[in-house]
Amino acid sequence: MRATRRQHGVMLERTVTTQFGDLVLVEEAGALAAVHWGRARQEATSALLEEAARQLTAYDQGTLEAFDLPLKIEGSAFQRAVCDAIYAIPFGETCTYGDIARSLGAPAQAVGQACGANPIPIIIPCHRVMGAKGLTGFSGAGGVETKVALLKHEKAGGFLI
Repeated sequence: MRATRRQHGVMLERTVTTQFGDLVLVEEAGALAAVHWGRARQEATSALLEEAARQLTAYDQGTLEAFDLPLKIEGSAFQRAVCDAIYAIPFGETCTYGDIARSLGAPAQAVGQACGANPIPIIIPCHRVMGAKGLTGFSGAGGVETKVALLKHEKAGGFLI
């Protein structure tokens, strides 16, 4: 097993193919640190990566609604707070940047920026966050189309009608 070295430690990567595209799961220090679209530079395996792949595949197949994985969020306390708020949005439901902003006592624009910087999309479901007037952008591959696909997958697409 080969791993990519990073300043904070060893990172392991594993690719999972889903209906939303190929996703790379990134493990660092025994926690999931990132999910991004593409293929792993060097495929690795570990108990955590295998469990994360199993859960992501189950989500993709419609048999899992909530992830249960150790997560590592880099960034400020505010970034972590926004990610915690996003993580708490139930499967099939949505909320607005303003809802999260009010709960954290912060501007909606700052919440939007933190949401866009979410390092673990899908598992931290930033696709469930909307603008005040409805659908907004998505930082993942495919942009808004991928966001819509994720919301339809969760049967949360009623806002589109």
